Amino acid sequence: MLDVEIDVENKVAVLRPHGQLTESDFRNASEVVDPFITENGNLRGLIISTEDFPGWDSFGALASHITFVKGHHAKLSKVAIVTNSRIGDLAETLGNHFLMARVKHFPFNEFDRAKSWILGD
Repeated sequence: MLDVEIDVENKVAVLRPHGQLTESDFRNASEVVDPFITENGNLRGLIISTEDFPGWDSFGALASHITFVKGHHAKLSKVAIVTNSRIGDLAETLGNHFLMARVKHFPFNEFDRAKSWILGD
């Protein structure tokens, strides 16, 4: 399951995975994020917050994740990966190489610092 919230005032989406990610998680995320972007313009940032990265339940879920990233990375300026998982460092390195958005990894207990980074210039 993937909880998706939008801080409307700050234009920041927060994604919180609980358990392995599924194809429907990314469809649901798009159903929340896309109308907000259409109505309000681009997001300032996206925060992915999970103590440990849960992985995907199938190859289809991984493909849906890649499609979600491909369809949204140009519509926001920053992505904060808030996790104790080592995948946070990998996501930062790869994200900064392949994505238009800036990507930064923060330890799981530093959610507020990650949000401050997104809201800063």
